[in-house]
Amino acid sequence: MTDTLAPRVTALPTRRLPDRPFDPPPELAEIRERHPLVRMTYPDGHDGWLATGYGACRAVLADRRFSSRYELMHLPMPVAGAPPELPPAPVGDLTGLDAPEHTRLRRMLIGYFTVRRMRALTERVEEITAAQLDAMEGAGAPVDLVAAFASPIPALVICELLGVPATDRDTFRRHVHTLTDTSSAAEAKGAAIDALHAYLLDLVRTKRTHPGDDILSSLTGTDLSDDELAGTGAFLLGAGLDTTANMLGLGTFALLRHPDQLTVLRTEPEGIDAAVEELLRFLTITHTNVRTALEDVEVDGQLIRAGETVTISMQAANRDAAQYPDPDTLDLRRRATGHLTLGHGIHQCLGQQLARVEMRVAFPALFARLPTLRLACDPADVALRTDSTIYGVHHLPVSW
Repeated sequence: MTDTLAPRVTALPTRRLPDRPFDPPPELAEIRERHPLVRMTYPDGHDGWLATGYGACRAVLADRRFSSRYELMHLPMPVAGAPPELPPAPVGDLTGLDAPEHTRLRRMLIGYFTVRRMRALTERVEEITAAQLDAMEGAGAPVDLVAAFASPIPALVICELLGVPATDRDTFRRHVHTLTDTSSAAEAKGAAIDALHAYLLDLVRTKRTHPGDDILSSLTGTDLSDDELAGTGAFLLGAGLDTTANMLGLGTFALLRHPDQLTVLRTEPEGIDAAVEELLRFLTITHTNVRTALEDVEVDGQLIRAGETVTISMQAANRDAAQYPDPDTLDLRRRATGHLTLGHGIHQCLGQQLARVEMRVAFPALFARLPTLRLACDPADVALRTDSTIYGVHHLPVSW
């Protein structure tokens, strides 16, 4: 098998149509129609690949012959101040590790995020959500839904799980935003990582002598070092703060712009699980991932050689008509299982069950409490996170 006939693109499409904020860049669909796996020229000149088909993306994510290590990657989008070669993952960052290091850390953590444990948190998530809605009503309309609702709920939940004082959540959110903003300078990203690690290192040392009923305290009984514990805490905080917050913000925007589907959410509470999966698929906030071949691998009839980087467009895969009929339509009654928004394979999102619980609670509660909720600005004026590795809205002005 050779790759001589592989189609080629010169850059990763990133520009969304202004009047279609929930859809991927249209060029991705055009590329997918030509071939689900094409050659792509990277900003640093690397001759790599772009996967857009559902089957090709899933195959790469599932294959352990593809590495997740940062130092082997070539970035598909230019990042201000990025070094010619990326450094290895910070201590505790599971996303940038391969087995056996990844396996060792994940096995220690997975038990804290099981379906059973996360569903047991439902009542506490309901209490936190109700308190945020009380505060919103007390403040009066209009409000920024991101600041008043979408960000505080996952922040409070993950801080409680890890034993981090809720008063520190704004600090963490600021650092996480710096890390996920592609326009942030390398120095700013490094400073954010250092600040998170220093804080958590102090917190871990405190928990070794004064443990509480939280994940970090429990992990002090393992063989993880203080540095590994602090790094793992930073990784979990980053994942727990930013992703669900953007799903709640962008998901609310999408529901307000699709009133027929909002009616489904309101009138069919038994369908909330399917609704959450469809919102995850349709919005695909974690839109892009990257892997590098450790050896020659054949995918979809193309030979990917050792050392070549593959950019995986989950947003294109989740809109593949071969997997999801009428994929560009938001249909909360759809069976959207198998979507790639939460990843696939050994790196599938560790906290996916927590995110699902938060969304299953927050979306119905928001629209039940505020049945006349509406945008407080022109939809075209909603500030979108087009400059981030996690898509969403910077702000969402709403009224009721």
